[in-house]
Amino acid sequence: MMGKKATSYNSLYCFLLLLIFSSCASLRESPKYEFSSGIFKVTSTGSAAIRAYVDVEEDTLILSTVRDKGRYFNTDTASNIVIAVPEVQHSPVQHVYTFSKSSFDLDVLTIPFKYRPGTSGFPQQLTTTFQGAIYIGARKDIFRLKYRPTPVGDFHKSENHFGYSVGFFSGLGATTMNEWVTQGATPYEYEGVVLLNGVAGIVGINNFTLGLAVGIDHLFDENRNDWIYQHKPWVGLAVGLNLN
Repeated sequence: MMGKKATSYNSLYCFLLLLIFSSCASLRESPKYEFSSGIFKVTSTGSAAIRAYVDVEEDTLILSTVRDKGRYFNTDTASNIVIAVPEVQHSPVQHVYTFSKSSFDLDVLTIPFKYRPGTSGFPQQLTTTFQGAIYIGARKDIFRLKYRPTPVGDFHKSENHFGYSVGFFSGLGATTMNEWVTQGATPYEYEGVVLLNGVAGIVGINNFTLGLAVGIDHLFDENRNDWIYQHKPWVGLAVGLNLN
């Protein structure tokens, strides 16, 4: 009976593991973290902030003013703001342009490291078993464009991205089950499947993303009442898998 249940849990675990990694592959193709056309709050050195639709072309940005909370655009093309942004400028460029936007975040996370405080006479530990989760949160992205001088006297375009997000996650993970973590109730060892839920904060800088997660685990099988970590809080390192 125990073997059949373990096989069932392992099959569920493998299926969801495959689903998460398949989702990661498609999310990596998303342009969300690239500077692309959309509605932004735009600021530049020495100028007041405006809300505009920014049409991002290869060497040009075309700004069209947004009216009425983003539902209407300025249709008078003669009043559009056109900013030339070639890769190289041969004269000094004083302006630094900043484009910021808020969005709803739906991502896939892994939690490669999980720290558990000591409990029931068992010392604190750092676990490295697989943890994968779906994450939902509120996000803010900031793109900064400026020109940096080079030793040969010209100026090269520099684009930087910074983003942060706070939200909730839910997913699946694995945990080692044995007599030590069940207070002697389980005289064998196996990999249990847990449901993990919690909150996370994520920071992204260009193509690098990292975050902190705080959550609790729920063991699915019949040993959950003896598991010393059932519903006990943990702290983990969260990594977003959908950055290009």
